Order: sequence, then structure tokens, then C-alpha cells
Amino acid sequence: MIDLKQLLKNPEIFKKACEKKNVKVDIDLLIEKKKQQNFFIKQRDELQHQLNIKSKTKPDPNTIEELKKIKEEIKQINEKIDILEKEIFEIARKIPNPPLGNVPVGKDENDNVVLKEVGEKPKFDFVFSDYLTLAEELDIIDVKRASKISGSRFGYLKGKAAILEFALVKFVFDELTNFETIERIIKENKLNVKVKEFIPIVPPVMIKPEIMGGLGYVDNGDIEVFKIPEDNLVLVGTAEHSLVPYYKDEVLYEKDLPIRFLGFSSCFRREAGSYGKDVRGILRVHQFDKLEMVSFSLPEKSVEEHRFLLAIEEYLMQKLKIPYRILHICTGDLGHPVAEKFDIEAWIPSENKYRETHSCSNTTDFQARRLNIKFKRKNKLEYVHILNGTAFAIGRTIIAIIENYQTKDKRIKIPEALIKYTGFEII
Repeated sequence: MIDLKQLLKNPEIFKKACEKKNVKVDIDLLIEKKKQQNFFIKQRDELQHQLNIKSKTKPDPNTIEELKKIKEEIKQINEKIDILEKEIFEIARKIPNPPLGNVPVGKDENDNVVLKEVGEKPKFDFVFSDYLTLAEELDIIDVKRASKISGSRFGYLKGKAAILEFALVKFVFDELTNFETIERIIKENKLNVKVKEFIPIVPPVMIKPEIMGGLGYVDNGDIEVFKIPEDNLVLVGTAEHSLVPYYKDEVLYEKDLPIRFLGFSSCFRREAGSYGKDVRGILRVHQFDKLEMVSFSLPEKSVEEHRFLLAIEEYLMQKLKIPYRILHICTGDLGHPVAEKFDIEAWIPSENKYRETHSCSNTTDFQARRLNIKFKRKNKLEYVHILNGTAFAIGRTIIAIIENYQTKDKRIKIPEALIKYTGFEII
């Protein structure tokens, strides 16, 4: 949620934010309704003051009748204030988090800016197989039987592919809970953030609809969730959805920040808006597993904390030696609560292009306001800044490994960093 006080002081900032994010919101109407509400609040307070004065004396019949009228007026005004409050909220929740000043301005994903490409793309002197063809030949991914059981956009990971998944999980948990690794990443990237490990968490995958609303992703259709109406719950689209609200309605302390979580969970997305897109295989599925980083940061540190999360993503990709590129996401492609975002895309040889495997977002205080997460600094309460970033989307990472590490004899090498976790060097 945006800061209404700031909006009333500087409405043009938020009008420009809506324009940059291609969102239509009648901010002038919101301001007018807020003025009406303030007028009624002042009117109510004046009547309440009269009521308090008259109530202090022993009332005669005329005064009693007058008090009744004042109370009825106050009741009617409160009803008007409540209606306006709901109307103001309905408009305000549609106003997106303004992009940070350095975010490239653009209409959609075609205007995202490539910051750099890293790693040497593999060259194959043999007939190359796409990941699904090779995986089916090796019997490590089965989408045909998954389709019989669950329908389209599902798959089984089998045998050594299943072991590879948990090798990735253990690898990330070991790296991000290691003080020396965190310290090295910070030093190598010349970042001024605290050396502090991540707290591993396996979170719930079902949350209340109002919590999902508090995250700000559903207001403008940024993510489509699976709903369980009988139990009034929704399935998370990423571990972030149950990690970010962890401190809802709580006050943290300055000395404890940043607090960094590393969550592992299954994730669920309807993908209704991508009908007919990437249906084959496990690239775009309804259910997948993911390792997600979430950080609760001091406001003045959130920009560097964001770079730190991006540096971790790069570190993990470099450890796997998978070619990738980094995109700076433009204003028109930013999610509703996001102020700045980077994507990492892995090289997929069969498609001769990069595909997204990681995202990394700074939501500043937008989600913290909705979820009422604050911290105490010198007896003053402020909203924390909340950031999130992908460690690994397991399915897509396995795709990238299969495609970049396949051999002439139709096998798959295991990245060196993962061998101690898999116990084998080749599939």
C-alpha cells in the first residue's frame, strides 16, 4: 500500500508511477474523497466536543433531547466516513509502488534492459536433443503419465532427476547458511550490507486470501492463484507468499535487521494467461518446487540489500557454470508492489535463447504497510523494506543443466558443485 500522506503531498509522483506502470487509477477522485472524509471527520469531532461539554452538566429534558440529536448526527456522519474509507481503500490499493529513479522506463518486457551476459555458451559437435527428449530417453522426467493423472502442465521427476532436485536444495542451504560464503559474496561485490546468514524455513503452502491480498500481487492480476473456497485458503505461487507475512502486525528492532529467510516449498500457479504457451515439458507448469530468499531490511539499506540478493543469484549460477544474462526490468513490466526488479535468464541451447530462471525484487515499504510490519529505531516506529529473490526454481534449473551439460553419447554431466550431493557424476 502506498503512503496516503505522501500521495496527498505529492500526487504527481503517484500519477507518474501509474503512467510508467501502465495502470489507470483516478488519483484525483481519491484526493476528492479524502477531502470529503476529512471534512466529515472535522464535523464529527466538533459535535463530539459539544457532546462532551453538555454531558458534564446535569441535563434537563431539553438538553437530553439535544444530546440524542447530536449522537444521531455523529452516528450518521460516522457511517459516511466509513463508506468513504472503503471507497478510498479500493482506489488506493490499485495504485502501484512507484518505480525507483534508476529503473528503465518502458511499456512491456520488450523494453527490459540487458545489463550483461556471463559464461560461455556450449557448442555441440553432435546432434543435440532438447531437454525433454533427452530426459524421456533417460526416463528421468515423465509428463505423459503425469498428464493421465493430473492433466496438462504437470510432470514427474524420476530417479536421478529427483536426486538432482534435492542436491540443488542441499547445495543452496549449505551455501546461504555459511558465514564465510556470505562474507565473500559481500566483499567481492563491494557491498555495504551486514554479513549475516539466511535462516532456513519450510513454510506453509496454503495461506488466507487476505494475506495474499496484503502482498499486493492480486490487485492488478500479477499472479493467478489456485483457490480452496471450502477452507477459505489459497495455494502460494512461491515461498515468498508465506515468508513475507511472517512478521505481520509485529514490531522488529533495528539491531536485528536485516533478517534473511531462505524458504523451500512447492509452488502453484494457474497459468491461465499463458494458454498454449510452453505447454510441452516442465518449463511452465502448475506445480513446481522453488528456493526463495526474503529479506527484511532497513529502508536506507534496501537498495544495496537488493544488489546483494542479485549477487547471490549470480554466485549460484556461476557455481553451476550455466551461461546467463541479467535483465533490468522496465517500469511497464514491474509487478504491482515492486519498485525495482532484476531477472536472470539461463541459456537454453535447444531454443537458442535465454529463459528466465530467477527474479529479484525490492518492494520497499509497500508490502510492509499492507501487512503492518514495522521496526523500532530510537523510540520511533518505521516500516521495514521487504525484498525477495529466487535462489533456484528447481524445474527450470534442471532444464538448464540437462541442456548445457548433455554429452555426445546422450547422457548428462552433473555440475561439479553438485557431485558431492548427488553421489554420481553423470546421468
